[in-house]
Amino acid sequence: MQLAPFFPIFYRVLQPTFPNCLWGGDRNSKMIALTFDDGPHPQYTPQVLAVLDRYNIKASFFWLGACVNRSPAIAKAVSDQGHWIGLHGYDHRSFPMLSPLDLKDSLEKTQAAIYNACNLQPEQVRDVRPPNGLFTPATLKLFLQWNYRPVMWSVVPEDWVRPGVNTVVQRVIEQVQNGSMIVLHDGACGGQDVAATIKILIPQLLRQGYEFVTVDTLWQQGTTKPLW
Repeated sequence: MQLAPFFPIFYRVLQPTFPNCLWGGDRNSKMIALTFDDGPHPQYTPQVLAVLDRYNIKASFFWLGACVNRSPAIAKAVSDQGHWIGLHGYDHRSFPMLSPLDLKDSLEKTQAAIYNACNLQPEQVRDVRPPNGLFTPATLKLFLQWNYRPVMWSVVPEDWVRPGVNTVVQRVIEQVQNGSMIVLHDGACGGQDVAATIKILIPQLLRQGYEFVTVDTLWQQGTTKPLW
């Protein structure tokens, strides 16, 4: 069963319960963020970069440390083109299943991989999106303690199950609004279709007057503010 129709309901419930997470930006501004999880991938990520470059759009990428280590040149290309970089854990294990020590190690190993590939210092890469969006209040408390910024999403077209490019585009268009944070995937699950998806999606959103910004910009001007 595909869950895409239910995600907007889930997040309307979760957002006020977990206000320390970034769920989106200013509802009075037509700024939106295009984000990609599970990369970098040696084939799919360069395809995404080519489309973003064509439209001069800066996106945000939440990386797995293992994938960075496998494709450091691709990671460097993403960083060199000015896209925002965040953490998605080292190997996509669910954060609530990890001990605090293992969670800290997963995030720090990913920061180290990014530093080695892109020369970005750990303090420059502190946005964290939990794999599958799964977290607990204890997880968020650890993020705060370790000076990470928890990032979620507001538009989830469930592209990782590959329902078809047109279906993914339609789901985004139906859900997008001012301040939306759209999540797509450029990794092994869903990455096969991602370039074709954004080739259709980006022009439609531009015609609607949306401006694409990074997650960092949403932190700066969003309705959800970090506590530190």
